[in-house]
Amino acid sequence: MLPETSFFPPIGQPFIVLASIDSSNNYAMAQVRAGMATAGTVYLAMEQTHGRGQRGKSWVANPGENIMISVVLQPKWLITGNPFGLSATAALGCYDFFKNLAGDDSTRIKWPNDLYWQDRKAGGILIETLSAETGPPEPKFAIIGIGINVNQTTFDPGLPNPVSLKQITGRQWDVLELARELCACLQKRYEELEDGHLAQITTDYNNALFKRHQAVHLKKDSAVFETIIQGVSPDGKLMTKDVVERTFNFGEIEWLVGRRDE
Repeated sequence: MLPETSFFPPIGQPFIVLASIDSSNNYAMAQVRAGMATAGTVYLAMEQTHGRGQRGKSWVANPGENIMISVVLQPKWLITGNPFGLSATAALGCYDFFKNLAGDDSTRIKWPNDLYWQDRKAGGILIETLSAETGPPEPKFAIIGIGINVNQTTFDPGLPNPVSLKQITGRQWDVLELARELCACLQKRYEELEDGHLAQITTDYNNALFKRHQAVHLKKDSAVFETIIQGVSPDGKLMTKDVVERTFNFGEIEWLVGRRDE
């Protein structure tokens, strides 16, 4: 149950700019463990030497050209109650932000929380949880790492389908200004979650879902199959339908690189 009233510091207060670090999430977690970070703190890295993405992948970005932030939150009941609620909230905040700037209806969320424009990846989210080593063990902290391509126009050729805001719009953007705008979008969605509107968040998430009601190629273990994306359940499972209806947990299947649906 939610408390009758809830209060949390605004996301982006304080807003700390770091010239060069290994990973903004690593830095944020170290600050939490040392008792030096409070809920609402945002760390913006101008350069990451060892940025991290989902499932152990690296996140490589040119220095000073992209948004690379880590947001410190204390969602309390959300961490154990429904982790996907926080994931969907973060994804929707990024979706709102990017859609407003991209200027069309091509922005989507690829399950579970990648940011896509048309069939190309514009950003990603990595959420990690931990408890501070000082003080009581609860509530847990959530570190939301967000990477969004802003001004970069050349990418590692090993990346299958990257895109940046500059490539879409043809203009140069102020990364610091945009990072603060992103914080405002995250704040709005986080308030909805804290106010108990998880059902609406799930609906909005599904309305923005990449390839919903379309056929895609997925791989589970060694089996490759074609299926139709139906949506995502309130607990974060991907729902599909072909000859049968199935649900998948994150990490259970992968989208195949090189196919049209990737």
